[in-house]
Amino acid sequence: MKRFVDLIAECLPKIKEVMPWDIDQLRQEDPNLLILDIREPYEYETARIDNSLNVPRGILETACEYGYEETIPELVKARERPVLVICRSGNRSALAAYVMQQLGYRNVASLKTGLRGWNDYELPLIKADGQPLDMDDADEYFTPKVKPEQMPPKY
Repeated sequence: MKRFVDLIAECLPKIKEVMPWDIDQLRQEDPNLLILDIREPYEYETARIDNSLNVPRGILETACEYGYEETIPELVKARERPVLVICRSGNRSALAAYVMQQLGYRNVASLKTGLRGWNDYELPLIKADGQPLDMDDADEYFTPKVKPEQMPPKY
């Protein structure tokens, strides 16, 4: 049986990853860069990169295709655009980047370290109202909050 970390490890050699500090250069090289945030809407509302597009991972495949209720035309048309997929830690985005390549996206990458790393480098995040997110609030948001019952059993 494979675990989540095994799936991530399998797809990492097959995708491109970029570091948070590389995004400004990517934007300068191609202002058409689409930043695709695949976190859940409640995560996106709490903290996000300005001008990113939110498409939750759970509907990504149908959002990438015409003919579904979840279809997002901007995303369907982005197969030739550079797309940077982001999530909280860089794990879900790695899987999403791999899937998007399978769906024909030619220039897709995942943000290594995710928004946690973005925040660690003190790069700007905004709240739902478009206002800057305070660094202390961002640190609190990105601090893991795993409950005891979510941890593996001890033998």
